[in-house]
Amino acid sequence: MNMLTLEAATGLRLALFLGVFAAMAGWEALAPRRALTTPKAGRWGRNLGLAALNSSCVQLFVPLQAVGVAALAARNGWGLLGLAGLPPLPALVLSVVLLDLAIYLQHWYFHRNPALWRLHQVHHVDLDIDVTTGARFHPAEILLSMGIKMAVVGLIGAPVAAVILFEILLNATSMFNHANVRIAEPIDGLLRLALVTPDMHRVHHSVVPRETGSNFGFNLPWWDRLFGTYRPQPAAGHAGMQIGLPRFRDPNEVGFGRLLLLPFVQADRATGRPRP
Repeated sequence: MNMLTLEAATGLRLALFLGVFAAMAGWEALAPRRALTTPKAGRWGRNLGLAALNSSCVQLFVPLQAVGVAALAARNGWGLLGLAGLPPLPALVLSVVLLDLAIYLQHWYFHRNPALWRLHQVHHVDLDIDVTTGARFHPAEILLSMGIKMAVVGLIGAPVAAVILFEILLNATSMFNHANVRIAEPIDGLLRLALVTPDMHRVHHSVVPRETGSNFGFNLPWWDRLFGTYRPQPAAGHAGMQIGLPRFRDPNEVGFGRLLLLPFVQADRATGRPRP
């Protein structure tokens, strides 16, 4: 893939990110699912600040990115799909499904491995959940996740178009399923047949450990059902559930600088999470 094409793909992802973000933020303002417990301005500043830092780190340290690996794979005949000789459309669809499975497995393992949980807990200490939570990750987790994604893309030989489509879907659905939006229960039930909804994913951000350890999917809802990690609703209901981790209940503990240092802070045993 030449630099012009890579820049075009990056520009497309950014434009769609901004469009989906604006749409979800507007929906949250018009039909919120829950009352927020902390001031929005401070949270949005921290979460979007992390998103900007993460984007800069990826551009600086991983200029090739997953799209570049896909281009190299196509040029050199790498990957299982290339060996299978699938036509373009089945190869695209199967690549997106396999990449989504890889993200599910990665997410599940980040909750199980003590060192990786230290990084991932930055995403979970948010005391509310809304569209910006979908972009709230520690830079080290983002870089590690990009490395894993690049390895999977090379292994399966995902086409360039499939990688671009998957990254657009991942960004869009992350903002959608973290959004603080109200969806009528019958519609939510239908959407869950093919898509992780905000009510489904919000359970994963519960302060209750057994609920935090469920609903790991981002795009497709099938993996949680297949692997037994699906939980339909929080025990306290969506209006009554607490968001975050038991160890971090003070907003002053989760300022921007402290979020960057959080992986080096011992996790409380009460979180139910692994402790090195």
